[in-house]
Amino acid sequence: MATKTKIKTFEAACKLLKLDPEKVLPKVTGVPKKHQQAIIVHAQLIIIAEALNMQANNGKPWAPDWDNSSWKYWPWFNMSSSGLSYDVFVCSSSRSSVGSRLCFLSGELAEYAGKQFKDLYEKCFLIQ
Repeated sequence: MATKTKIKTFEAACKLLKLDPEKVLPKVTGVPKKHQQAIIVHAQLIIIAEALNMQANNGKPWAPDWDNSSWKYWPWFNMSSSGLSYDVFVCSSSRSSVGSRLCFLSGELAEYAGKQFKDLYEKCFLIQ
């Protein structure tokens, strides 16, 4: 994967997955306005994770297999008054503190996603 240019935008993730970025995001109603953006951004992060994993898996879809003990990775952030600072977390047990839609097939990929899309993670996880 080191020789490939990793996905840098939501639009690039949509292009890889053959999705229309103008039509793929949910129309959020019935939820308090202050939470609507977080739901939309979560959808963006799901698409980005799917595309990054597919790209890293030689164009084949990837999803974590929770029936085995192989490691699953996701960006991990420490909260501070200035926002989120990045770390990476790995889990090899049957517990999970993150949904599988936001897991990555490698620590390197989780780190890349956490740094490249930090602004989206902040919009998803922080009340703004």
